[in-house]
Amino acid sequence: MILFGFFALVLVAVYWINQAVRLFDRLIGDGQSAKVFAEFTALMLPDVIRLVLPMSAFAAAVYVTNRLSSDSELVVMQSTGFSPWRLARPVLYFGCIIALMMSLLTHILVPASLQQLRLRESEIAQNVTSKLLTEGAFLHPATGITFYVREISPDGNLEDIFLSDRRDPDRATTYSAARAALINVDGSTRLVMFDGMVQVFSAETTLLSVTYFSEFSYDISRLITPPASPGRWRKTIPTLEILRDPYAASKEAGEPPGRLLEEAHMRFSQPLLCIVAALIGFSTLLVGGYSRFGVWRQVVAAFVLLAMLKVIEGIASDPVRSNPELWPLVYSPALFGFVTSGLLLAWAGRTRRPRRYRAETSEAAA
Repeated sequence: MILFGFFALVLVAVYWINQAVRLFDRLIGDGQSAKVFAEFTALMLPDVIRLVLPMSAFAAAVYVTNRLSSDSELVVMQSTGFSPWRLARPVLYFGCIIALMMSLLTHILVPASLQQLRLRESEIAQNVTSKLLTEGAFLHPATGITFYVREISPDGNLEDIFLSDRRDPDRATTYSAARAALINVDGSTRLVMFDGMVQVFSAETTLLSVTYFSEFSYDISRLITPPASPGRWRKTIPTLEILRDPYAASKEAGEPPGRLLEEAHMRFSQPLLCIVAALIGFSTLLVGGYSRFGVWRQVVAAFVLLAMLKVIEGIASDPVRSNPELWPLVYSPALFGFVTSGLLLAWAGRTRRPRRYRAETSEAAA
């Protein structure tokens, strides 16, 4: 468990940093604060942990088994009469503990965190003000819209603003003002500009008209098309709701029923993969026995078997998505892993005799 915690921490950090960098560029580029960035990364964390738990369990099982083999502790245990099945019992317990953690993530924490993340993304997308309050940067809150503000004073006034609207290819409108303020009126956001001018260029007549003003109010809400209200995402729908009526959940999510059933059964299959990953890591290394040259070949074979689990998972996904009745295929990677682990443990428990002894036995029998 200690090594599992170490490998999980390392893998979570790698995955989290990779996603956080892209999220940072997107949020900060849209003018969001560091607080919003921290909130989003925290909501993404349960899904990142879900991804790394099977690999962490596999790495911990392989590392501990390798240490036991190199220190001859497995040889001592087997010499005292412990069978491979008995030696695999602690690994099975370890895998069950990780499976419980994974079940808590897949059924409760991940759907809840992704639902909250989706709601926050919708709220921020509809917040026009947050897209515009960034000093010294040319922002593009929508296609064809460019906004710039030199400085935001402590009292909330915008100093030296520039707004360009080029959504109409035949007409370009540019607003500039010495000062401005954002106010909310009847649910819409208005930009009140002071001491500025409006320049309108017509591509058809190639004429530029300029109008100076001392005060001008413009509704910037219509510059940005509000995003549609987010529907229910399959990853946020509770498991029991999908299993109870997958076709109703499919209509709400706008996805095929097979995709919904695959998602629901994957939440049961992924905890089983944690047990399988630990058992494969242990049983593969147990087959090699003790060797002064180490068990590097068995380690490579264990990685190959783990990769085969992911290949089988990918192969089984397409039939389930096209035909909901084939949902048992979701459990085929776990079944393959349990069968493979059992065969490896049976192979490790075979009676081993030296080649010379086998040759003498065959000659005597002849």
